[in-house]
Amino acid sequence: MEKRRVLTGITTTGTPHLGNYVGAIRPAIEASRDPNNESFYFLADLHALIKCHDPKRVQESRREIAATWLALGLDTDNSVFYRQSDISEITELTWLLTCVCAKGLMNRAHAYKAAVQDNESEGAGADPDKGITMGLFSYPVLMAADILMFNATDVPVGRDQIQHIEMARDIALRFNHIYKSQFFKLPEARIEESVAVLSGLDGRKMSKSYNNTIPLFVPEKKLLKLIRKIKTNSLEPGEPKDTEGCTLFQIWSAFADASQIADMRQQYENGIGWGDMKNSLFELVNDHLKEPRSKYEELMGDMGYVEGVMQKGAEKAREEASQRIKLLRESVGFGSFV
Repeated sequence: MEKRRVLTGITTTGTPHLGNYVGAIRPAIEASRDPNNESFYFLADLHALIKCHDPKRVQESRREIAATWLALGLDTDNSVFYRQSDISEITELTWLLTCVCAKGLMNRAHAYKAAVQDNESEGAGADPDKGITMGLFSYPVLMAADILMFNATDVPVGRDQIQHIEMARDIALRFNHIYKSQFFKLPEARIEESVAVLSGLDGRKMSKSYNNTIPLFVPEKKLLKLIRKIKTNSLEPGEPKDTEGCTLFQIWSAFADASQIADMRQQYENGIGWGDMKNSLFELVNDHLKEPRSKYEELMGDMGYVEGVMQKGAEKAREEASQRIKLLRESVGFGSFV
């Protein structure tokens, strides 16, 4: 049976948090251990430039994310782990795809439409494209290049990202049609229904945009302080509490086993106090992260080792990318004269 190719990109604009871990990192690392998968994971640093023009922040995020994945046990022998910017073939492929991609397709991209709507909300006469860069407008093409360069078959995404996979399929079909080949496989969105989406300190989705995150590897004292800041209702100790919609119970369920979840559900019915719940949650999460936190701190102090890992990953990625881009160049008429 042909192996499935699973590809995941991580945008390097922030510090990894609990939501990233539960929603993306943990399931991706588990998938990398599946013998039926060929796994590709990359630091999407080219994508980062769309939103972040702070070089120090981008560089620090690249370091933090690389160290995080390694600390959490990514097996780089059985997967390809690389920085997007190290694979120049991806940017070349982006241009080849741009030249077959319809502008109308990009006009329908959710992020672009949302930015236009924000501008138009300013009133009559507002420039609908104010502040919108070509990076923001055309980044679905770069995303398509990320996927198609390695002919990924499965791309794990949230429901809000399905459109980008559909666009990648459209672009692949258009290229295959124009150049009369089946060069690109059509990727499929892999929707992980069982993967949790964690709420943050204020009850909204945990996100850097809301400034409500709990960074994954903060020191113990900071972790406890952040957990104690999680918003709760005013129910007193002894009053039965509802687990539904409770951020504390949601995070507990993401880190606990079945028996621990059942036990805590009973404690909610018995009226556990919020302070006790927060202390229990801290102990659970801290125990889970203690060992990888130590490894992460070690790696952050040894960037020479991390750089070596990324260079090896880039070599593996380029080995395939260089062969594919050579065939693509020939398909569009860029072959040798002799």
